[in-house]
Amino acid sequence: MRPQAILFDLDDTLWPIAPVIAAAETSLHAWLASHAPRVAAAFDIAALRARRLALLQDAPQLAHDLATLRRRGLEQAFAHAGEDAAHIEGAMAHFLAARNAVQPYDDVLPGLLHLGQRLALGTITNGNADLEVVGLAHHFKVSLAAARFGRGKPDPAIFRAACEALGVAPAAAVYVGDDLELDVRGAQQAGLRAVWMNRSGSDAHLAAGVQPDAIVGSFTELIAWMEQQLAN
Repeated sequence: MRPQAILFDLDDTLWPIAPVIAAAETSLHAWLASHAPRVAAAFDIAALRARRLALLQDAPQLAHDLATLRRRGLEQAFAHAGEDAAHIEGAMAHFLAARNAVQPYDDVLPGLLHLGQRLALGTITNGNADLEVVGLAHHFKVSLAAARFGRGKPDPAIFRAACEALGVAPAAAVYVGDDLELDVRGAQQAGLRAVWMNRSGSDAHLAAGVQPDAIVGSFTELIAWMEQQLAN
């Protein structure tokens, strides 16, 4: 079936996320040192991260609600340090503002403009980026976040819900993402075609036993592949 819609993952597909999270956590810890010094003194960045990972082991459902996971980690840290919990909201607001200070890859904006001329665009994310804050929301007809939907990738339900919201059958939709399991395998199991955005040139799909419908290293390559699909 000729594609009618294309959906995207966000983190590490439209922008690099690791340096953003690292900077946001550094900024948050500095904020804590000023506003909740007992927490900052009791927990360095690594210790706060370890606390979140421990929480995730006990509550794996929070893997698709990272903001709640971070909030609960802070609640525990504040309680342990005997710090005023009234500052948790300010801490979360500070972190989320820094977390949304992303810089799209250079090819993303022109790529979205080009693809949007012929296809309905959407996003599906397990993360907590705010497209309104990032400044990209207007490119997408539909944007689903696992935290609000209640299920995350690779659950087929979130892919099918996005297709339904766009008014297209899964077979007429393409999903683009960087994660072989969450994005590629998840989308394929939901009936979509899946493109692996592999900017590093890795051959990890071979070891993972995942066969994407296409492998691209840039939006330029993605557009070329999509043009082929639209021409068929």
